[in-house]
Amino acid sequence: MGEDQEKHFINQINSTDLDIVYAYHDRTKHQLTQYARSLGYMDWASQPNPFRSYDQTITLNLDHTRVTESPTYDALFTSNNIEPAPMNRESISRLFYESMAISAWKEASGNRWSLRVNPSSGDLHPTESYLIAGPIEHLVKTPAVYHYSPYKHALESRLVLTDEEWNEISRYVTPDLLLVAFTSIYWRESWKYGERAYRYCHHDVGHAIGTITFAAAAQGWQTRLVHTVSDDELATLLGLQTQAGIELEHPDCLLAISPANTDTLFTEPVINISRPGLARLKTVVYEGRPNSLSNTHHEWPIIDTVAAACRLDNIYSLTKARDETINNITKKMFADDRQISAGKIFRERRSAVAMDARTSIGKETFYRMMARVLPHPGNNILAVLSWRARISLAIFIHRVEGLQSGLYLLVRDPDHESSLRKSLNTDFHWQKPGDCPVSLPLYLLTAGDAHEAARTICCHQDIAADGAFAIGMLAEFEGSLQQYGAWYYPRLYWETGLIGQILYLEAEAAGIRSTGIGCFFDDAMHEVLGINDHSWQSLYHFTIGGPVDDPRIQTLPSYWHLQQDL
Repeated sequence: MGEDQEKHFINQINSTDLDIVYAYHDRTKHQLTQYARSLGYMDWASQPNPFRSYDQTITLNLDHTRVTESPTYDALFTSNNIEPAPMNRESISRLFYESMAISAWKEASGNRWSLRVNPSSGDLHPTESYLIAGPIEHLVKTPAVYHYSPYKHALESRLVLTDEEWNEISRYVTPDLLLVAFTSIYWRESWKYGERAYRYCHHDVGHAIGTITFAAAAQGWQTRLVHTVSDDELATLLGLQTQAGIELEHPDCLLAISPANTDTLFTEPVINISRPGLARLKTVVYEGRPNSLSNTHHEWPIIDTVAAACRLDNIYSLTKARDETINNITKKMFADDRQISAGKIFRERRSAVAMDARTSIGKETFYRMMARVLPHPGNNILAVLSWRARISLAIFIHRVEGLQSGLYLLVRDPDHESSLRKSLNTDFHWQKPGDCPVSLPLYLLTAGDAHEAARTICCHQDIAADGAFAIGMLAEFEGSLQQYGAWYYPRLYWETGLIGQILYLEAEAAGIRSTGIGCFFDDAMHEVLGINDHSWQSLYHFTIGGPVDDPRIQTLPSYWHLQQDL
């Protein structure tokens, strides 16, 4: 598409923000005959630095915590099951070490790259994280805003807050409060993926929400998404308002973390930044300057356009009661604890690069995985999102012992079923497997070999056919956007990313591996399901199975480079 066509696209969709979202979403679909717009090659000369740092600022080094046997991974899904840790240097260090830090380095053919606890599309890591906190015992005596540096495993000070400002921010919640914020650098992702990068960045935000929520739960803390701070207010709080250009950080979300045994963190915590406080933050000079990530860039104006349309400008309430009937399955399926170290699972999680096309899993393992991604009052991880589920799962089962191969559907909210029955192929069977738990809303739509369909839909990638099963995450698309507006569009991706993070860890706990798949033919998936409108849209794919490791790739310790830099 030429420059004139690009301008025409942007101009013709400026009537409403929702028009922009629909136009962007449809334009960035991969089709069987044509992929979404990107460079089509790797411009290595402009490859972005995967690590943002702020120079000329105070750096607070965090501890490199050791993996402990407790708490166990299975214990994290039950509220109030772990004694809350005090919020001090040790616990803050562990929070980031088990969520956003480097987990290993890989080396092959003279090339070296890092992996992180939080997964990312293409290992590009557009997501940056920040800590806003009061005094931290054994670390710092004043409230402040920090950028977290994964490369150094350290906090980079951006701004010291006054006691009055911190008390104002936290007064509706609890003094024992941490705030974690995420931002996205879209350039890091668009460098490789072009216009579709906005989607992938928000998958990554969802995964990061998951890693922080899991790491917090391991310390007896609960995490909730905040909706009382607008994007402009968050940018001001983090000191991003002076950034400009393609490498700027876009504010994504704010998370409130507090001890799980208190009643002071509500479903939707109220974080308040007063007008006088915002006025001061707009005038103060924040410490540090962001490093440059690339010498040259390629612009993708459509990403800026959709990002502007999706900004959160007002305060919203998304709380809706979750369905209680699903809770019956958790009492049975979450009762047995496999005694697997949570920290070990966090740090050793890896994305599979290929599947062996042989490994099968038992149906009880599969049922447990499906139960874990269902929102209900007993699921302490999914509770981070206050809204009712908007994602259900289409599942291509290849090798699950005791279950027929075929296309299945997991209905993650009872309200989805009637809409899905109307939107999907009317010839589907909607048959529950005979020994499936009664309250697990899993349905066989059509039996048969699903390997080729899964492979073709996922951009002809064998990995989607060679696992035990593959998943397509379906969003209640039109209804969600019509109800809330354009700002809800990235939140649909956050929910898919959070589901994906649970599946990643469930696979690790089962002794297998998984990987997220962002490359798929959107409408080919919709055709298989019989979807012919925007009522439901496929947003993310996933595969789980037996991994194939590459013996040519060597593994180095996560922070070996700090010794090299001395």
